[in-house]
Amino acid sequence: MAVTAAEVSKLRKLTGAGMMDCKNALEEANGDYDKAIEIIRKKGQLVASKRADREAGEGVVLAKSTADEKRGAIIVLNCETDFVAKNENFINFAQSILNLALESNPADLDALKQLIMEGRTIGEQVTEQVGIIGEKIDLSYYDKIEAAQVIPYIHPGNKLATLVGLNKKADLQVGKDVAMQVAAMNPVAVDKDAVPADVIAKEKEIAMDQTKNDPRNQNKPANILDKIAEGKLEKFFREGTLLNQQFTKDNSKTIRQYLQSVDNDLMVTGFLRFSLK
Repeated sequence: MAVTAAEVSKLRKLTGAGMMDCKNALEEANGDYDKAIEIIRKKGQLVASKRADREAGEGVVLAKSTADEKRGAIIVLNCETDFVAKNENFINFAQSILNLALESNPADLDALKQLIMEGRTIGEQVTEQVGIIGEKIDLSYYDKIEAAQVIPYIHPGNKLATLVGLNKKADLQVGKDVAMQVAAMNPVAVDKDAVPADVIAKEKEIAMDQTKNDPRNQNKPANILDKIAEGKLEKFFREGTLLNQQFTKDNSKTIRQYLQSVDNDLMVTGFLRFSLK
C-alpha cells in the first residue's frame, strides 16, 4: 500500500529509524504502526547478529553525578567508527542511558541493561540502534561511586571520563582539579595502603630485577640492593597513587597537600576512570 510522508515521519519519530526504513516497514505492515515498529526492531536484531563479531572500539565515555552530588556513574557506549561516536543522536542516546542509571541506581551492567526506558529495556534499545545506525553498538561498561561529594569530569572528545569522591563538600573546582588529575595521571589507587597486594608484589619483583641487572650494582651487598629496590617501590607509590602524585597544576604540591591547603580534613574516598584510548 502507498504511505504518506506524514506517516513515514511519524514512524521515524517513534523509532529513530531512517526514512526509507520507515517507509518500507509501513508498506510491509500495510500501514499498521505497531507491526511496522516490530519490523524495524526485528531488523535491528538481524543486523546485530550479523555484526556480532565486528570490533566496536570507538564510542563515548560519559560521567555524571546526581543533583545532590552524592552519587556518580560512568557508562561506555561503543560503536565501530568515530563518525558515529561523534553523532549527536548517538551521544544523546548514551546520555539518556546515563541519566536513567543515575535515577534508578542499578547494581551492575546487567541490571542497567534490564531497566525500562520509553517502554523497552535498554538492552533492547541498544540492539535496535544497531539496525538504525548500521554498526555494532554495545553498552560495555557501567560503574558508580558514592561519597559526600562526587565530581565528574569528561575529557573533550568523550573518550575519557573520571569520577572522584570526596569525604566532604568542597568547592566544585577543587573536585574538578582532582578529577582532571585522575584523567591525566591514571593512578592505580587513592593512597599507598589501597594498592592491591598483587600489584605491590609485581612492582617489588620488577624493582628487584632492575636493581640486580644494573651494572652499577654488581658488587653491592644484598642489604644495599634491598634498599635500592625499596626506593624504587617508594617511587612507584609516589607516582602511582593519587594523593602522593605531584599536582599537575602546581608540581610544588602533592594532591594530598593541595586538598589540605583547601581544608585540612578534605580527602579523596575513591575514584573511577575509563578511557577508550
